Formats: sequence, C-alpha cells, structure tokens
Amino acid sequence: MRLPRKASLLPLSAALLSLALVHCKQQDKAPETPQAQARQAQRAPPAQPAQAPSEVSDVLKARRPQGGEYLGLYLVDKKVGYVFNEVGPVPGRADQVRSISELNFKAQVGARLSERTHREERIYEAKPGGKLVAFTIEQRGDGGNQTLVGTATPTGLSVVRKRPGMPDETVNAPATTETVEDADQVRVALLRQKKVDGHTLDGTDLGTYPVSTTVEASEERLVSGVRVRVGKTVTLSEKEKVPVTTYVTTDDGRVLEVDFGETMKARAEPESVAKRLDLVEVFGLTRVVLPKRLPEQAHAIPGQVTLVMTSLPEKFHRDSYRQKYEKQPNGRVQVTLSARAPEPKNLKPRPLKDPEGGDNLKSSIIVESDSEQIRQQAEQLVGREKDAYAAAKKIVTWVATTLEKDYGASADRATDVLRQRKGDCTEHSLLAVSLLRAAGIPARRVDGVVYMVNQDGVPALYWHEWVEAFVGEWTQMDPTFNQVVADATHFGVGQEGNAEITPLIGQLKVVEVK
Repeated sequence: MRLPRKASLLPLSAALLSLALVHCKQQDKAPETPQAQARQAQRAPPAQPAQAPSEVSDVLKARRPQGGEYLGLYLVDKKVGYVFNEVGPVPGRADQVRSISELNFKAQVGARLSERTHREERIYEAKPGGKLVAFTIEQRGDGGNQTLVGTATPTGLSVVRKRPGMPDETVNAPATTETVEDADQVRVALLRQKKVDGHTLDGTDLGTYPVSTTVEASEERLVSGVRVRVGKTVTLSEKEKVPVTTYVTTDDGRVLEVDFGETMKARAEPESVAKRLDLVEVFGLTRVVLPKRLPEQAHAIPGQVTLVMTSLPEKFHRDSYRQKYEKQPNGRVQVTLSARAPEPKNLKPRPLKDPEGGDNLKSSIIVESDSEQIRQQAEQLVGREKDAYAAAKKIVTWVATTLEKDYGASADRATDVLRQRKGDCTEHSLLAVSLLRAAGIPARRVDGVVYMVNQDGVPALYWHEWVEAFVGEWTQMDPTFNQVVADATHFGVGQEGNAEITPLIGQLKVVEVK
C-alpha cells in the first residue's frame, strides 16, 4: 500500500484483511538477492546521460521532504505498521521519475506473529503526462515471497514473476494509462489547486483503475505546539471506494496524516518512531462482540437470525437473497440473515455464463483459473458432472478437506495455494474460486464476518472470507468450514478482498440479537 498515493489502500487493506480474516484458520550486509539486483539494475544510470525534457511534470514541482518520509500506521489507535514514500528524479536520469513506496505490517494473530512487507518502485517519463515505463513490486512475509518486474511494451506490460526455488514466469498484462502525475496525485492537486483525475496500476492484480483527488478547504492544525496551515485532499479509487483524506503542510509539503475513515490512520513520524510497533493481538482488536450467543437456528439449513447493528453506513444496506435491511431510529439497522440451499428448479448445467458480465469467470494473476495446474485439478474433481451445483459442492468439499488449516502459510496466488495445500480462510476461498471458474462456474470471494465463540467464551463475529457461486442462482459456500451452504452465521459486506470494508473494522457493533 502506498501512502498518500491514491493507489495506496488496497495492498494495505489486503494486509489488514489477511490478519483480520485469520480466526477461521488456526545489520550485517547480506548477500545481494535477485530482488536487490533487479532494483539495482533499475536504478543504474545509462552509459550516456539522458537529455532532460524541456518541461517537467508538476509532480516534480511540488514541495515534499527530501529523502522520503515515514508514517506510522495505526489500527484503532494501535501501531500495526509503517509506510515509507519517496518521489523524485531517477539518479543519473533527468528524463525519468522514480516513486518508491513500502508498507511494513506486523501483528499478533492468535499465538503467532504475522508480518507482511509490500514494496514498489515505479519509473515514469519525467515530462507532463509521462508514461509508466517500468516497475518492481516485492512482497515478503505472510502471503509468500515474490517479485514482479514489469516493463512497458508497445502492446502492454511484460511482467516477470520471480519466486524463491521456482522458475521465473512471464505474464502479459494490458497496457496501463497511469501517468507520472498519478505517482503523487495529492501534491499535484494541491499545487494546481484543482481536482486531478487519473488511473493507477494496482500492485496486486495488475489491473488499471480510475482514481481522483479533490482539494478541500485548508485547515489549521497544531504541530509540535505550533499552529500551521495545512492543505487537505480527498482521494477516491474506483476499485477501493474508500475516501482517503490527506493533510499536507502548505509551507514544505510534509504529509502530516492520512485518514482511512475512523479505523485506520497513518501519521508522520521519524523513522525510528515509525518502526517502533505495538504488539497488537488482531483477534481481540477487530472482532465484533455480541450481547449474547446466536440461536441454534442460525446454524441450520434453512436457517435465520436477526441482528441490530450500529456504525454500518447506508451504502452497505444492500438487500440480497441472504441479507435484508430495515432502518431503525438512532442510526441503527436491523439485518436479517438467512441461508438455504439453491432451488432445484433453478439449477443449470455447466459451463454457465456469468450473469454479471464476465468478471466472475475471469482469470487473473491472483485467481489463475486458466493455468494448467488449476484446470487439471478442476477437471479431476468434477469429472463428467454437468450439474453446476453438484460440481461446486465437489470442489468446495475437496478444498475444505484437503487444505491444512495453517495460520502461517498464506499465499497470494491460486497456484501457490494448490501447491502448498495449506492456509487460512483467504487461501481456501481463493483456491475454491479459481477451481470453480476453471470448471465453468461463475464465482467470487465474499468478505465479512462469521460467528464464533473463542476460548475466552465471548460470543463474537470474526472477520472471515468465503465464496459465492452461480449455479443457476447465486449461492454462498464456505470452503474453510466445509459448508456447501454457508449458514446464517455469515454476514457479508464486501467482495474480492475489496478495501471498501476496511473502515468497518473496529467500528461495526451489534447491539441486539433476535
């Protein structure tokens, strides 16, 4: 996740969700690594100095701290990580701009310590509207280790994927419309004093998404006992759909704070302070405690339960075949959760068309449903079974009974999950969706909360991920808990690891169980 860039929210939210969604799963110089060599090669100046453009982008004209800046990352006022950002000319290349962003995330997950590092370097043309020409994305820790080295070509992006102990892979991705101004939309918008529209290449799925930054009225803030004037912007990505508010000093362009709703904030800190983290236990910090246990009917199929909630914004009140919403006084909303098996009369044979246009059948660098390994496994599981629901049940049951429940064995790609055959709810859901799509069944991941009673005896909802498949009608299934119909203890609020739900973590409350 990059802060304060508009593309900053998804990798951070993915890291947060990977920690929050786990209750379902129980300086000597080192030798130079291939990743470091790739970075060094990208930084190295050419044999002949390149000529500077006659005009440079506003991203280079904006004030900012030299040498980059650190921000401590806080979840519900607990330090869970830090971010480093830097934008400036490429050393030795007056015609290019380099953007560096690094997220380090660490928290206690049950009895284990989970850590995640996501680092990106992007190289752009320095002229106004300069194109993204190359990038290196490194991911380490929880989720697996890999490096993506991308280069712009006349027809798109050529991306080499490097993983320890495995042969390199080359992935071709569509061309991106991200420009150098998108490397720091916040400061460009403040410099111009007007809205900036652009696009960003997402560092996790390599898709390009619209993003915009709007300038708000400036404010005064107290900094080290002195009142200073700060610029204020709000950034919104079409993918993440979470308004991100950034405060920047008007005199020297320092980022003071970045707010992701009430739950998560990034605050400017010296490097030594930013890297000093709290020991946060994510289960207790992010769970939604219930006033009493859910009734047994919530576990039945068909089954139902009603919850009265607060701090659930209206944009989440979307009626579906599983969830019905009813507004109540004082900002409360009554949510009725129900679960049933698909109607036999609605079931259809596979392969099926996606009723929502095709995204739920797409392969990607994450889902990988068109890979040979995934296709072969799907064919082995479903065989000649034509009934889509029967085939889906075979896939979900196999994932549930084959994958080892392992908190520390996360992976970000379906083929990696298939190879290691272990992980938490996110790995179970990712592999299940990939196999379902490979079998011709539209499917997607669902993010939300699920009911559990932990060892402390407290009834609560814990952040979780499961799947939804179209078998003639949509039906939710849970490959972690081996439920071919996800029971009514599941409350979904988002899809496909979307960062939109991040502000709910630590804020959502249940005040009544009916």
